[in-house]
Amino acid sequence: MTEVVCPGKRLGRASEYRAGPGTYVRGTYIYASVVGPKLEQAAADEDGKPYLIVSQPKRARAADQVIQVGDTVMGRVTRISTRQAWVEIICVGETVLREPHRGIVRKEDIRATEVDKAEVAKSLRPGDIIRARVISLGDSTQYFLSTAENELGVRWAKSAAGAIMIPISWQEMQCPTTKEKEPRKCAKPV
Repeated sequence: MTEVVCPGKRLGRASEYRAGPGTYVRGTYIYASVVGPKLEQAAADEDGKPYLIVSQPKRARAADQVIQVGDTVMGRVTRISTRQAWVEIICVGETVLREPHRGIVRKEDIRATEVDKAEVAKSLRPGDIIRARVISLGDSTQYFLSTAENELGVRWAKSAAGAIMIPISWQEMQCPTTKEKEPRKCAKPV
């Protein structure tokens, strides 16, 4: 199995290998310059030293990304009302968008069960980073989103004390500093 390395990770000696794409030489060692799997490639030169390479996965360009029904997106909640939450979509799948798109999570699309008991203010708050699914292309200005699956919901939230909160159940997050609990529709870790 290939080892995934981070920038600055020492990969090998420059006397034994040649630096390939995603690497650099500093002193007598070769280091990773990007995140990715460490690969060794046979040499094509006369010195016979193999290349050390850190490859990067091929991703769709942000300009090529089109949001479709069924896509999983990440977004920031910008404001809420009693009926819906407005979301700034920043990622589609693994692709970061060049320009954010707008989306809405309606009250009835927050939870899969007990839909009538769902409250926007007890599920999502401005500033929360959420994972959601596109359920409709909506109108010309925004997409309709849903968090009504176990793996969808709030992924990251800040407490009033400014600390990153930890999910303690599917409907609560806790501040690690003050131990105060706040209601959220938490996403199951993937």
